[in-house]
Amino acid sequence: METRSWTRDDLKACLFDFGGTLDSDGVTWQDRFYALYEKHGIQVNREAFRQAFYSADDSLIETGALEGAGLMETLQAQAQRVWGALRLGGESRVLGAIVTDFFDGMKWHIERNRNLLELLKNRYELGIVSNFYGNLHRVCEDLGIQDLFHCLIDSSHVGVVKPDPRIFQAALDRMSIQPYEAVFVGDNPGRDMEGAKGLGMPHIWLAGEDVGRRRPCCPGDPVIPTLDALGPLLLAGRQADTPREVA
Repeated sequence: METRSWTRDDLKACLFDFGGTLDSDGVTWQDRFYALYEKHGIQVNREAFRQAFYSADDSLIETGALEGAGLMETLQAQAQRVWGALRLGGESRVLGAIVTDFFDGMKWHIERNRNLLELLKNRYELGIVSNFYGNLHRVCEDLGIQDLFHCLIDSSHVGVVKPDPRIFQAALDRMSIQPYEAVFVGDNPGRDMEGAKGLGMPHIWLAGEDVGRRRPCCPGDPVIPTLDALGPLLLAGRQADTPREVA
C-alpha cells in the first residue's frame, strides 16, 4: 500500500522507532556495539558477530529475561550474551568499557534530541513503536523521556514485531487516530518503512550518513540524516509532496 501525498496539516501524531532512531542517527545497536569492539581492540569476524547479536536478542525476548529491567541491565545482558556466544572469555573490564561507551553515546543522542521532542509534543501526540524486550517503559524512564510520549508500544507486550502492521495499529488504536493522521520515523527500511507502508502511514527514513544514497519507498516520504531535520518538516509547515532528501 503506497502512502498518499501528505502535509503537516494532516498529522495528529508522530511515532518513532527506539533503537537506532531516538538514541542514534540511524545506526543500529548491532553496528554500534561492533564499532566499540573494534575501538577497544577486540577483533571479531563481522558475520560471526552479527549472528551472535541476533541470537542474544532472540534469547532475551523469548525468555522474557529483561521484563521490567533497567537500561544498564539491558545493555549488560545483551553484551554479555554476545561476548559469551563469541567465546571471548576473560577481560571483563573491556566488556564493561564497551557497555559504558555505548551507554554514553545513547545518552548523548537522547539529550540532543530532547528539545526537538519537547517541541513536537506541543503540536503532536508522540509515541514509540519498538521491537523490544518487554521493558521499553522502564528504559524510557531511565532515560528521562517517558513523559514525552503518549504511548509506548513494546513488541514483547503486543505479541507481534515490526514490520507486522498490527504493532503499528496498536499505537494508532491507543491514540484513536487513522494511519494517515500519523507519521512514522525509523531507521530500518524493512521493519520501519515497510511496516508503516503496510498501513498506508506516512513514513520518514532516518538514514544517517547514507542519506545521499537513499531514496524513499513512497512519494512524499522524506529521507533525513538526523532527527533535527524533523523540525523543518513537521514544525515549519513544509509540504512533503515529492520524494526528496533532507540534508
